[in-house]
Amino acid sequence: MAEKNVIELIKQLRERTGAGMMDCKHALEANGLDVEKSIDWLREKGIAKSAKRAGRTASEGLAAVKTCNKCGKAVICEVNCETDFVSASDKFHHLVDTVVDYLMDNEPKSIDEAKEGTFTAFQDAGLALGEKLDFRRYGIIHLEEGQGFGSYIHLGGKIATLLVLKKADEELANNLAMHVCANAPLYTTLDSVPAEERERELAIARAEVADDPKLTNKPDAVKAQIVERKADKVLSASCLYLQEYLLDTTKKVGDVLKEKGNEVVSFLRFQVGDGIEKSEE
Repeated sequence: MAEKNVIELIKQLRERTGAGMMDCKHALEANGLDVEKSIDWLREKGIAKSAKRAGRTASEGLAAVKTCNKCGKAVICEVNCETDFVSASDKFHHLVDTVVDYLMDNEPKSIDEAKEGTFTAFQDAGLALGEKLDFRRYGIIHLEEGQGFGSYIHLGGKIATLLVLKKADEELANNLAMHVCANAPLYTTLDSVPAEERERELAIARAEVADDPKLTNKPDAVKAQIVERKADKVLSASCLYLQEYLLDTTKKVGDVLKEKGNEVVSFLRFQVGDGIEKSEE
């Protein structure tokens, strides 16, 4: 791999882990220039305790959400452009509105189908605005009987969230959507964490325990418990129910839901440019 690309990988690894340049270089060399494996390697060595799961916000654009309780349907989407100036323009806002209406009316089954259905709108807007535009992602959710939506838009469309409660409660749902916007959970509870993600954290915790001289003489059963607690601690920070509630930090989100006799069925959070690396001029 070219030296320039290696430098870019080092830069990316530093931004995601906070580790030093040489540590990042050694990590990449030891893991075949694989960034994700290098992150785990750094964490196992105790050099990086955590990594930013969401990549850098690099592109511009808008995230939008629209709910219809009457028809029991909601959509959320992200549309990108090259500059913040264009994202604030009336023409770009009109394009996003067109995309939202298309999603509500047509319910495409894939992003390719959605792009095909909005091709003319994007072509016309691209010519008018003079920038590359992209329909990046979307979600469509249908309510089941008794359920209710909550939604929240941050900074005029930099982040959009959509949440479904088991029992309709508009105020609670909207407040939780605001919480999701601010705290960016990945899962609802520890039980909902994918097996491969949990195993990844367990592997890191095992390596940390194995390298800790204070734990050398501990029984295997004790070490296993420590490993489980370490993994749970890391993963719980990304679980909605285990986060401190935004509007009352004396309680966990799970406590608030229990008091209300309610549950979160699902949620989506779209942050503009999340995970897209912007090319540097």
